[in-house]
Amino acid sequence: MKMMFIGADHEVTGSCTYIEACGKKFLIDFGMEQGEDVYENVQIPTAPGNIDFVLLTHAHIDHSGLLPLLYAGGFKGEIHATEATSNLCSVMLRDSAHIQEFEAEWRSRKAERRGEEPYEPLYTMDDALGAIELFVPHKYETAVEISDGISVYFRDAGHLLGSASIILTLTEDGVTRKLVFSGDIGNIDQPLIRDPQFVDEADYVIMESTYGNRVHDRPTDYVTALAQVLQETFDRGGSVIIPSFAVGRTQEMLYFLRKIKVGGLVKNHDGFPVYVDSPLANEATDIFISNRESCYDEEALSFVRQGINPLFFDDLIRTVSSDDSRAINSDSRPKVIISASGMCEAGRIKHHLKHNLWVKANTILFVGYQAGNTLGRALIEGAKRVKLFGETVKVAAHIKQLPGVSGHADVNGLMNWAKSIKGVKKFFINHGEASSAESFGQRLREELGADVYVPYSGAEFDIGEGVVTIDAEPVLVPKKNRNTANFSPAYTELLAASDRLAALIKESDGRTYADMRRLTEALNMLYDDFKL
Repeated sequence: MKMMFIGADHEVTGSCTYIEACGKKFLIDFGMEQGEDVYENVQIPTAPGNIDFVLLTHAHIDHSGLLPLLYAGGFKGEIHATEATSNLCSVMLRDSAHIQEFEAEWRSRKAERRGEEPYEPLYTMDDALGAIELFVPHKYETAVEISDGISVYFRDAGHLLGSASIILTLTEDGVTRKLVFSGDIGNIDQPLIRDPQFVDEADYVIMESTYGNRVHDRPTDYVTALAQVLQETFDRGGSVIIPSFAVGRTQEMLYFLRKIKVGGLVKNHDGFPVYVDSPLANEATDIFISNRESCYDEEALSFVRQGINPLFFDDLIRTVSSDDSRAINSDSRPKVIISASGMCEAGRIKHHLKHNLWVKANTILFVGYQAGNTLGRALIEGAKRVKLFGETVKVAAHIKQLPGVSGHADVNGLMNWAKSIKGVKKFFINHGEASSAESFGQRLREELGADVYVPYSGAEFDIGEGVVTIDAEPVLVPKKNRNTANFSPAYTELLAASDRLAALIKESDGRTYADMRRLTEALNMLYDDFKL
């Protein structure tokens, strides 16, 4: 029995772990990397067609997004997940494939004009549909024997509708080991979904550490905090644009906004419209409603029992077509626009930022984690200008982040979850930036006296013997090859320098002729040196 760490090791995204046991080869998650890719990931040590099955913790693309690629490579095994995760992946993987095909088409047009080879999408819609057909849905807390010696059950992780910690029991040659894969552990007191459920015992725990060195600055009341942002923005004649993950965060925001509407918490702006401009978010909202009995918390279920849909209210407008999306820009009323993606890397939110970032009265409100080297992180960190669709856009809108609205447990939540598990021989820490993963690992050592290993991609562990057999070294991705998505720190610095230069030129009126000639010659030389 062996376990190999593939992805999300000293990084947040791209989760994947490979196991060989009981004559089977299988994966826990197979996610896409998002934001900056710092460390090289090793390849899965067998062909996709040799993988027997996949166990999936939840539907987020950084855990599920490469399943269509696995299918395209020849994988035809089963994908085991909760019922809600299976439902969500049916729309999320199709959406991901659409993005892959769209971006490949766009890049290919540019390549053709340069006389270069066309781009191929990472995977196609057919690959996504093929992967979706392989899903086998399961209920929470129901043990399933996958094959001889391998049994599994899913426990609510409280992170997303359908999210789960996976409890895996392996028995080979008379040796039995229980492994727990935490998945992403949820924050407590989130709207709609239940708090994360604890695990009683395990031999080995593979645990996330997204916020392994941070404590959430939680507002005492999410609804009041959000209402205040709306009130201040509407009073100055602006709109609130919320980049939001289509699955999970959008539904939470609708839950909050319904409370604000019903409670009349925003004064003098009755009937303000709320646009949900994301086809994926709208489909996901319907899936939330259809899985309410198995996943909603008690407060949300109390509304359902009264015949109230907690995700609907007057003046909610769900747009689907591109024409409907464009029409939002002609609505001059103070309004809320919720659109994906949550890190501003793709989707319709980029169009809304292009139309709204430069307007001083507006607020861009971030309500979720922003990975390094994403456009969302750049805006939070104070970028003065950003590039959208080849156009430089000035950032004049108010940039705010609502603290505490996080789907991930903070370090205290992670510690409470870890403390609940008895008999742990070793913790393996992944799914966190390097500083966060190492810090959380050290805290487990200090507070629990735990044996902790924080692996890099390629590390291997003998499950039966309980020893690390390959202690992999970190391999950095060359900076020029890192995924910089829509934001480049160097480009932002260049824009700032151009602002200073423009100010210098404007202030040059009245300088001596010699000074102005010297500046002109310097600029011309600079242009000649760097022109393409």
